Amino acid sequence: MAPIPPAPAPSAAPDSPGPRPSRNRKSRIRSILRILGALALIILVPSLAFVGALAWKYKSVVGAGPGRLHTRAQPGELGRWMDPFIGTGGIPWVCGNNFPGAMAPLGMVRLGPETASLLTRRRALNTSGYYYGDEQLLGFSHTRLNGTGATDGGHFLVLPSTGPVSLEARRKGRYETFSHREESAFPGYYAVHLPGPDVLAELTATRRVGVHRYTFNGAGIPHLSLDVANALGGHRSHEGKVRVLPDRHEIEGSVRTFGTFAGRYGGLTVHFVARCNRPFSTFSTWDDTTLTPDRPEAAGDAAGVDLGFAPANAPQIIEFEVALSHVSVANARANLEAEAGVRDFDAVLAQAQHEWEDRLASVRVEGGSAAQRTIFYTALGRVFQMPTLFNDVDGSYVGLDHRVHTASGFNYYTDLSIWDTFRTVHPLLCLIAPEVQRDICVSLTTMAGQGGWLPRWPSGSGYSNSMLGTPADILIADSWLRGVRDFDVGAAYQSMRRTALAPTPPGSAFSGRKGVDDYIRYGYCPTDRVNESVARTLEYAWADHSIARLAEALGHREDAVLFGAHAQFYRNLWNPETRYFQPRDTRGRFLEPFKPLLLTYFDSKGKYTKDYVEGSALQWRWGVPHDAPGLISLFPNRESFVSELDDFFSKSDPSLGAWSPGPYYWQGNQPDIHAAYLFNDAGRPDLTQKWARWIMDHKYGTGHDGLDGNDDGGTLSAWYVFSALGLYPVAGSDTYQLGSPLFGRAEVRLKQAPLVILAMNQAPANCYVQKVWLNGAELDRRWIRHSEIVAGGELKFEMGARPSVR
Repeated sequence: MAPIPPAPAPSAAPDSPGPRPSRNRKSRIRSILRILGALALIILVPSLAFVGALAWKYKSVVGAGPGRLHTRAQPGELGRWMDPFIGTGGIPWVCGNNFPGAMAPLGMVRLGPETASLLTRRRALNTSGYYYGDEQLLGFSHTRLNGTGATDGGHFLVLPSTGPVSLEARRKGRYETFSHREESAFPGYYAVHLPGPDVLAELTATRRVGVHRYTFNGAGIPHLSLDVANALGGHRSHEGKVRVLPDRHEIEGSVRTFGTFAGRYGGLTVHFVARCNRPFSTFSTWDDTTLTPDRPEAAGDAAGVDLGFAPANAPQIIEFEVALSHVSVANARANLEAEAGVRDFDAVLAQAQHEWEDRLASVRVEGGSAAQRTIFYTALGRVFQMPTLFNDVDGSYVGLDHRVHTASGFNYYTDLSIWDTFRTVHPLLCLIAPEVQRDICVSLTTMAGQGGWLPRWPSGSGYSNSMLGTPADILIADSWLRGVRDFDVGAAYQSMRRTALAPTPPGSAFSGRKGVDDYIRYGYCPTDRVNESVARTLEYAWADHSIARLAEALGHREDAVLFGAHAQFYRNLWNPETRYFQPRDTRGRFLEPFKPLLLTYFDSKGKYTKDYVEGSALQWRWGVPHDAPGLISLFPNRESFVSELDDFFSKSDPSLGAWSPGPYYWQGNQPDIHAAYLFNDAGRPDLTQKWARWIMDHKYGTGHDGLDGNDDGGTLSAWYVFSALGLYPVAGSDTYQLGSPLFGRAEVRLKQAPLVILAMNQAPANCYVQKVWLNGAELDRRWIRHSEIVAGGELKFEMGARPSVR
């Protein structure tokens, strides 16, 4: 927004000292002011209109919830507590970016609605394709990322109608208006009524097949269109192909799309086979320039098909199954036969519900409010929505070398938002789904073998190189230390070691650790040689700490000493005068001027914040969770550390999804989401309990705006699951910090026996822990090791309204 020009100073009075402006000069001033005013209007009015439109859209749906659209489908015992609409709306730049559609746990298919705004005619402001503030629906597509800042997917958009598609309508864009009052969703199921064509759309899925059911209730001829070249966010597509097989009631085809990440490695190719449960009476295919009836094939950067069905005097139900593969059309057909076969919509839905009930039963909670149970099970469900299964039923997949391989004895996963998820999601999987975490470790090690390097954010069949550092080091070390084995940890370790000690060669698919030579030479990343120098130094040090822990566990003693020393490099950026991690140049000078409260988002040119990533220097001040005692030692004393950290929380905005997150604690910001648990190491567990409970109460909700930022593949959701259980993982280690459990009783399903977590005297006001017992023995510490609970047992908390004086 352009600033409003200041009013001109008043002209000097006749008896005022000094020369009076000439008439020509005053005329020039008036002309300049008119020009400035006109420019301000040109800039301000559209900006204010757009911001006002967003505000109106946001306000118009605050507090509104989806109606219970009446359908035959009903959620399961635990599925009824998961609300897929949480985190799908709110202020766009702090939206959770979740989606409400249908999928099986950790599936290849994420089938859901794509929306657009009636007000702005823009595609969804949510990167997953569905924004709760939107009023129009573009159709239902089969792929997307969930909760991230990247827009990828949108493959094979299906839209029901009661008339044929025209080329002109396609070019202008096709939409159907919908209302949240006629919308419903639960795990494995999504439904919406489209009043225009009077169609009930229902969705469910297997791991590799999206299953649609459309009930046409009104007049007109039922039609289904499938846009082969659709891509979320309007990203480009190439090489679209479609082929109609009328005798088999099938369509097949493929496309290559170039989303936020796929565009970085040459595009992602997806193949499909779609099958109707009844014959279609007409069909037309389109390409870049034509739409032709009865033409069985079409190809181009735009390609698709419109199917027409025989009219009837009664409601018609059409089921439509779409199977995916990244290998071939033949593999897509094999996936279709293996997972859907002759089963109808209800049978597929029943299987999806069974799988979701099993995953949600990983943790059973008792007590708490209905809102807390809704938030908890929604969060638990989100943990199983990413990463993405990438291999077909025969095991074949496309690796990071863009060649076809076969996964034997494991599921190959991709779309791993590791820079985010290593902090919470993967430690949680180690606890409640170690078989999944093992497959993820095998997948990452396989990627290193085929692509050359452990990835940071593998997406589809390529390295996205998103974010910074080498967080896979922390993920793998964490997994091994928490008992996840049966993967080639030796190969993984060698890959970690290689990237930690030298840069990747020029032209490598993986960017590695930028500035790693300087990091090793100077003991920090110097700001005059390395961008994002503070963030990189802290992230590299955390990864080196994890490598040191793994090296020690594997018997590599010299490496353990080496990387243990590197893990202390974070100290070299601590400025004792300001008491912040501050950028430093190759001559050892701290960079000035220094503005610790300025967010990177508000410093577009990076004049003051180029050395930080996604946050302020104040938020990065606490970025050493792997060595909390070391961080505390940098302050004058423990009391100073506690005071400063408490101030960090006290000054943070208590509202959920604020317009600006501010420079203080922000739950939607990965670098500081562990901060509440640092009080434990400073001898103030009461403040860990206070602020962890405060975050659960204020930064999570049951509305569409119920997250405080991007969920990032379940990262914020897993934070809530852990914290509600009274635990929090120190990533890259085998420990959990103890917090403030939310429920009176929780039973965590483990491989050998359940872990029962009891909170005695639980009440909303009783957030403070008085005593803790593990298997009957009272603890004199506020942390536990994974090995102490992995075999099951009982962890009991005694709660109270005041901090314990012990």
